[in-house]
This record gives sequence, C-alpha cells and structure tokens, in this order.
Amino acid sequence: MLRNLSRTIKFNKNQIRAFHDCPTNAIQPLRLLLIGCPGSGKGTQSSRLEKNFGVAHLSSGDLLRKNITEQTALGQQAQQYVADGKLVPDDLLISLIDSELLNVGNTNWLLDGFPRTISQAEALDATLNKLMQPLNLVINLQVPEDVILQRIMDRWIHIPSGRVYNLSYNPPRVPGLDDVTGEPLSKRPDDTPEVFKVRLDQHHAMATPLLDHYHDVVVNVKGNTSDEIYPQIESEIVNRLGVLPGTMPEAFSIASLRQRFQQTATAAAAMTFVDTNEEQVEEMAVGASN
Repeated sequence: MLRNLSRTIKFNKNQIRAFHDCPTNAIQPLRLLLIGCPGSGKGTQSSRLEKNFGVAHLSSGDLLRKNITEQTALGQQAQQYVADGKLVPDDLLISLIDSELLNVGNTNWLLDGFPRTISQAEALDATLNKLMQPLNLVINLQVPEDVILQRIMDRWIHIPSGRVYNLSYNPPRVPGLDDVTGEPLSKRPDDTPEVFKVRLDQHHAMATPLLDHYHDVVVNVKGNTSDEIYPQIESEIVNRLGVLPGTMPEAFSIASLRQRFQQTATAAAAMTFVDTNEEQVEEMAVGASN
C-alpha cells in the first residue's frame, strides 16, 4: 500500500507543487450560474465554456427535454407545462437539479436555466451548502428582445443531444439534419412568438428579485451576438477566479487530491497524506519494502 502511495506521490509531484504555489483564487472550482431571457444564448455560451474551461454543463432545459423525450415519470409531468410555455413546478426542477449536482461531484460546473425564482434559489443554496459548493459567479446575459425573437424563430435542435442550430449564424451542414448523427432536427414547441411573449413576461417578473438575491457575485454582460458576449464572460472568470482557459484548476483542490490518492491507498492513508510531508511518506515506503 505504501509503495503504491509513494508512486502516486512521484506521479503527482508537479501538480502538488503547483497546488502549493498557486494563489488561493486560482484553485477555486468554478461554480457558475448563467441568467438571461429565453433565447439570450445561455446554451451557446455554456457550450463555449464547457469546451474552453472543461466545466460540466447542467442545463435544466436540456435535462427536461431529455426526460420528456424518454417519457420518464418526470418528463410526463413536465411535458404539458413546456408545451404551454409555462414554468415547470419547483419541486420537479429541484429534484432534477439536485440529482445532477450529486452526479457531477467535485468537478467544475455551470448552471443554465436554473434557478429562475427565489424559492428555487433558496432550495439551490440549501443543496450547495450541504455540498460545500457555493456559487462564486453569476453572469446575467443582456440581449435586446428583438434580437432574441429572431434567434428563436431561426432555432432548430437535436433533441437527444441538446445540440442547437440557428439558420442565421450556425446552420446544420445538411438542412434539417444533425451534424453528428444525421438524425432529424426539431423545433421546440415553445419557439413561437406567442409563447416567447409569455415566457419573456415571466422572466422579467422574476429576474429582479433573483439578481438581488445573488447581488454579491452578479456580473451584467451586454451584447447582440455570442461573439460579443463570450469574451466578456471569459474575462470575468479569469479576473475574478484566476481560472485560465484550458486549465483544470479542480485538479489542485485538496478534495481532488484526496480522491486521487484513494484510488491507490486506503481512504485513511490518502487523507493523511494531505497533512504529511512527502519525504516522510517516502521513508515509510522504503522501510516497508525492506
């Protein structure tokens, strides 16, 4: 066991030194919430952040649509609300999000589309407090309403994967078909001017108290296009948290180090390592081999 732990120490030597040398804010795992009107580009920005920062993208809308397509118990309950352009009840969404947060564990993540109300925010706060993973950045996307309406009228999706296409600026290579699978694309049942107006009114009624709730970590980002907005988001992540594109800051967290060492030693030995001098453990390993 100790020999395995010694090999793990050598393998992670550079990471351990980097962990000690990094400034505190550079090793904070990213806990990001995106807020914006329906069609403001939360999905597009999430995809870029997922690619550039290696975060887990938790989209309440995508999770709901997947459950509706698969006709799960949750999907059947939510289906009519979505078709009518109404908000899905809190208890259904909270149950879904709680489950996903447990699944992603200690990785970096971003939330897209949840919470939308104060009651949802309070439920999320309670869950994150239990997990000791508080939000550290909230991005509020501000896009003109006429721009958003044109976006949703041109939007097509691949329901199984959640991939989104737009005929104006991100069309599929073959009209009507998903680029990856070749399967047919669909229109969302709520992508109509009438439903958009209902959802927009709902958003405005709820956005102000929600943004007030998170005022300490809210940043407003304005623009007409995704290319205008994304650099602002990336800049906020870098400046506020010290996280650089292409890096994996969660690899240097104490919790992650413990998790790595648990793979090659007992939990007790791995936890002890965090507070043990490297040379001492090396000596223990040598002694065990004699």
